Amino acid sequence: MENVGIIVMLLFGITFLGILSTKYKFPFPIILVLSGILISLIPGLPVIELDPTIVFIIFLPPLLYGAAWNTSWHEFKAAIRPISLAAIGLVIFTTVLVGVAAHWLIPGIGWPVAFLLGAIVSPPDAVAASSVTKGLGLSPRLISILEGESLVNDASGLIAYKYALTAITGSFVLWKAGLNFLVVASAGIAIGLGIAYLMYIIHKKFICDPVIEVTLTFLTPFASYLLAEHFHFSGVLAVVSTGLYLSFRSAKMFTNESRIMAYAVWDVVVYILNSLIFVLIGLQLRNVMQGITDYSTGTLVLYGIAISMVVIIVRFIWVVPAAMLPRYLSKRIREKEKDFDPRNMVLFGWAGMRGVVSMAAALALPITLDNGTAFPHRNLIIYLTFCVILSTLILLGLTLPWIIKKMKMQPHSIVAEEYEVRTHVVSHAIEHIEGNLSLIQDELLHNIKSKYEVKYNRLQKTDLPANYFGKGGTLPTNTFNEYSQLQIGLISIERKALDELHKSGKASEEILRKIERELDLEETRLQMEMYQ
Repeated sequence: MENVGIIVMLLFGITFLGILSTKYKFPFPIILVLSGILISLIPGLPVIELDPTIVFIIFLPPLLYGAAWNTSWHEFKAAIRPISLAAIGLVIFTTVLVGVAAHWLIPGIGWPVAFLLGAIVSPPDAVAASSVTKGLGLSPRLISILEGESLVNDASGLIAYKYALTAITGSFVLWKAGLNFLVVASAGIAIGLGIAYLMYIIHKKFICDPVIEVTLTFLTPFASYLLAEHFHFSGVLAVVSTGLYLSFRSAKMFTNESRIMAYAVWDVVVYILNSLIFVLIGLQLRNVMQGITDYSTGTLVLYGIAISMVVIIVRFIWVVPAAMLPRYLSKRIREKEKDFDPRNMVLFGWAGMRGVVSMAAALALPITLDNGTAFPHRNLIIYLTFCVILSTLILLGLTLPWIIKKMKMQPHSIVAEEYEVRTHVVSHAIEHIEGNLSLIQDELLHNIKSKYEVKYNRLQKTDLPANYFGKGGTLPTNTFNEYSQLQIGLISIERKALDELHKSGKASEEILRKIERELDLEETRLQMEMYQ
């Protein structure tokens, strides 16, 4: 019970740091890894170790499902070639080269353990990549490749991880592993799609309560993962497949209340799990360091820097041939990707931050082998994994905005795309009103049509990139934002009046909460509607 209290207090501390991260626009994954170091330096804290067999079960399904849910299937499919090259080819390339470097550099590290380390640190992290690149104005295609890579490479990296574990604890045959990889991956995807289809039918036809619906979305990734792993297939690919399938069909599955609740719940779940994994590593880091006292401090620093540099450099070595060879060999690719910018190769290489999945994989290593002997170099692997995460997040993550500035990359703005989408939606609604609602009362028709015409007119006065309408320059004012801001101000007046009724007891709690929710939803809609 005391340990639970300590974990809760440490989560409070990380949450407070998260507040500072948001206020000062500092990437939260970097806050997490620094928090892990700080926690390890606090004297008197206990060492808390989870059973390695349940680390994956607790952390992987919800984190991967959340990442898959926020990935566009259309963009994923459009960028499937570079995503596949990075998520499979680059993972294997990194695993091999890191394994070779570890075997050559660290005395006593056998090939299976070296490749195990390579598999653990090979996949970049989806949460880290999206957090660090948020607001930097990267091109949509590059963001799609980074997110898609981070989603799929967890599967290939963890499959390589399991094969390396098999080589340590038993026999390993390369050709059988290659064949088994195809079976494990295909069956994992099939199970994920089967679970997804079943959940789609249940959501669409049987569920009408938002709380039950959101609860089911939370349980779904665990169902996919556990079922696939039970039959020794890829639970990671099962979860990713389920998330992509259901995300693409979410508009038909959820009510508006369920959707609002689900996004809020999942944001909290992902935030807590990311924080918790680094609380746990902080509580174990001192014990880990005590387990590698055979190495001097200077030697450990050298190993950490060397392995981190290999991980970073390998990505840059891979990106040039992986991006240029398909363009050189295929005329169709050259014609399709006419807006190809070589500078994006540098940004892709620079965005290879590692994070929570690598850390979870390291913590999930068994403490002992089947024969009861200690797992070889477990503490050293955890230490090196932490070094790679720390190095990539700080060295790459903090310098990425500077690299973009130095390369004079023009930030991509989504304002024009958002304008087109909003205009299409509003115009479609106006056409429907004019074509189908002409027989309703004149006053009602006028009011409902005016609402959409006001929204359409505000759209025409939105700030857009220069020459967007072929007239040169941006429009002088942003009436869209001004109008939304005015409404938000009036909502605060309504909320103040409601609060006065609440304090005086002149309205029932049920009515007050209902109106308060209406105001909250309306204010949220207006805030999301505004152009940033």
